[in-house]
Amino acid sequence: MGLVDLHCHPLPGVDDGVRSAEEGAALLVGLKSLGFDVVVATPHVRSGVWDNRIDTRAAARALLGPALDAATARGEALPELLLAGEHMFDDVLQDLLKRGEALTYPAGGAALVEFPYDAMPFRVELQLWRMKKSGVLPVVAHPERYTPVQQSEEKIEELRGAGALALLDVMSLVGAYGRRAQACAEKLLAAGHYAAACSDAHKPADLPVLKEALEVLRSKVGHEGFERLLIEGPRRVLAASRPS
Repeated sequence: MGLVDLHCHPLPGVDDGVRSAEEGAALLVGLKSLGFDVVVATPHVRSGVWDNRIDTRAAARALLGPALDAATARGEALPELLLAGEHMFDDVLQDLLKRGEALTYPAGGAALVEFPYDAMPFRVELQLWRMKKSGVLPVVAHPERYTPVQQSEEKIEELRGAGALALLDVMSLVGAYGRRAQACAEKLLAAGHYAAACSDAHKPADLPVLKEALEVLRSKVGHEGFERLLIEGPRRVLAASRPS
C-alpha cells in the first residue's frame, strides 16, 4: 500500500503552489516516484488573498487535466488525485461549514485548517471543539510552524484535547522552514503528537528536499511509525464522514 499525502499544492494558479499545469503534473509525477499513491490537492482558502471555493478548485483541476493526460501518454506514473482545501481558521470557514461549502476532505468528515503563524485565534480550543462536534474533524496543518506551539508544548496538547489532529509537514524535519520549526517538529514527533504527516509540496523543486525529509522521518520513527504517519493516519482522515 502506497503513501498518502493529505496536503499538497499541485493545482495551477490558485495560490502559492504551482504556476502552470505542466508544473503541477511534474510535481505529481515526482510524488508518485517517492511512493505516494494518493495525493490530496489542498489549495489555500484565505480571505482577501486566495478566495478559493468549489468552483475555482474545479476549474484549476480541469486546467491540470491535459497535462496529466500528456504525462500518462509519456508513460509517467501518477498518483490518484483527490481534492480538499487548506482553510484559514476564521469566520469565513465557519460560514462555509454551515453552508456545506467548505473544501473538506472527500468524505466530508474532516477539514484541513491553518492559523496565523504568530498567534492563535481567540478561544481556539472551544472553536475546534465545536467544529468537531458539528461533525467535521479539524486537521491542523504544520503546527510546528506556529509560535505559540513552539513556545509551549501545552498549546499542542490543548489543540489535541479539543479534538484536532496534528499534521506534520515532513520538510520541517530538514529545516525547510527554519530552525525553530525544525526543533519543534522533532519535539512533537518524539512526544507522539502527530496523527499523520504530509508533503505540503508547492513546486517540483521541493521534491529533493521532500525525499531527504522522508528518509529522516523513517530514521526517527522506524518502519511502523512511518506507515502510521503516511498511510494509516491519512487513510483514517480520508475515511472520516460527516454524520447525516
